[in-house]
Amino acid sequence: MPAKGKHRRPKSRSLNRGIAAAGTGGAVLVLPVLGATSAGAAPKPAADASAYVVVAGDTLSKIAREHSVSGGWKKLYEDNRGVLGGDPKLIHPGLKLTIGAKGPAEPAKKADASPASAERADRSERAAAPAAAPAKKTYANNLDGWIRESLDIMGRHGIPGSYEGIHRNIMRESSGNPLAINNWDSNAVAGTPSKGLLQVIAPTFAAYHVPGTSLDSYDPVANITAACNYAADRYGSIDNVNGPY
Repeated sequence: MPAKGKHRRPKSRSLNRGIAAAGTGGAVLVLPVLGATSAGAAPKPAADASAYVVVAGDTLSKIAREHSVSGGWKKLYEDNRGVLGGDPKLIHPGLKLTIGAKGPAEPAKKADASPASAERADRSERAAAPAAAPAKKTYANNLDGWIRESLDIMGRHGIPGSYEGIHRNIMRESSGNPLAINNWDSNAVAGTPSKGLLQVIAPTFAAYHVPGTSLDSYDPVANITAACNYAADRYGSIDNVNGPY
């Protein structure tokens, strides 16, 4: 928390009692004589920079408002960029921030704050922060996931094909077994057996391999994309394949 300026307690008034006598019919009236001495209070020192430990629910704008940081959350972020990194939205409980000295006009600004202005400040902070990178898409490690991942890759490379067309040909060629291999047909006799989900021979796989996929022809996604790339070149699309190809 920021250090608060210490106040020096004003010296208490000293009561100097004297005695004044007045004659009132022979009686003596004793009255106090007051002599007040006082010293003016010392001015409040300016708040120095101090440390603040982030707690759950904090945002830079909230911390800046609560501690009247001159320059607001942007100044707080600049002062602590080395701790916060490149994204001012990503502050975590336990981070130790440096809170700068308060500006002379800040108390008035703090008193003027309202829920609406606080919400606007939070929106401004979110708008100024760099957008977070989109989460990487994940796929199930099964036939459905392999086909869907292949279709996304094919889409980026302009290779035509549909889920139905790929699935239909896979079930005919390998029954969905990514390790299937044909050791008896003419290709096998020639030393290049058909392999994988769509039974691709090694020369075809090498010629139509899609960049960014595995170089292993048994890899389900690499096998599907290479076969669909070949089918697109020869038949227009894997959807047009309805038998041995």
